[in-house]
Amino acid sequence: MPRVVGVHGIGQQLQGELQLREAWAPAVADGVTRAGGALATGDVAMAFYGDLFRPSGRSLAVGDPRYTASDVEDGYEQELLLAWWAAAAEVYPQVVPPGERTLIRTPRAVQTGLRILSQVPYFADVALRAMVFDLKQVRRYLTEPGLREQVWKRLDAAVTADTRVLVAHSLGSVAAYEALWHHPQWPVTTLVTIGSPLAIPRLVFERLRPPPDLSGGALPGAGHWPGSAARWTNVADEGDIVALVKDLRPCFGDRVDCHIVHNGSHAHDARPYLSSKEVGAAVWRGLEAADG
Repeated sequence: MPRVVGVHGIGQQLQGELQLREAWAPAVADGVTRAGGALATGDVAMAFYGDLFRPSGRSLAVGDPRYTASDVEDGYEQELLLAWWAAAAEVYPQVVPPGERTLIRTPRAVQTGLRILSQVPYFADVALRAMVFDLKQVRRYLTEPGLREQVWKRLDAAVTADTRVLVAHSLGSVAAYEALWHHPQWPVTTLVTIGSPLAIPRLVFERLRPPPDLSGGALPGAGHWPGSAARWTNVADEGDIVALVKDLRPCFGDRVDCHIVHNGSHAHDARPYLSSKEVGAAVWRGLEAADG
């Protein structure tokens, strides 16, 4: 049985576990090879939950709703959009940061934010309606009653007695972190998060389950450790605006091993992360420790 389980991120609702495994397994194996190890592609399985976000079909309409800027809801979705925009402005010189008038969160500001994000890596390949759908996926996972528990069940079904390493991307890193804590019986000993938004203040970090222990009033190390994991490696690209906070240690403690990689023009894509030496080394160390 596979010892490595991948957990995908946002925007995969039109895919499936077999399609994603076909993309992920060679990339994970390549990363392990870069790190001096060896992993068969058959040692990688996928936990798939994207269909939970796929709208129900009807006659002559399948796929994402035809969202426009006006469909970005007040509150969480607009705040996350502005956070991505501000992060993009810090990384990419061509991006004008949101100003005071933008922070009023007018419909025009939302439209401007979506247009600007469409010019930065990762989002440049994402249609506007899909970008709005991504915003809604994050908001729904963190706020819709019962949805995150359905996602956890998908992970629970994919984890077997042989699973030792979870590799989780984007929103999947939030699901993997939470599911690990809520399933202490899992045999998983290594968590690898890539392109993770786990430490985004207020929009994600404080909304985690279990919630961080902020009884002392502030960080560091307020976030809980993820269940059975003995090792946790987090990898981020400097230009990945979804992984807005690159260093997880202030939130979760110095035990998290954090790395910066360069994914070129595909800053948030899973495959460049997976094939990196840093991710491969984390996976290989986890498997070696489990075998040793």
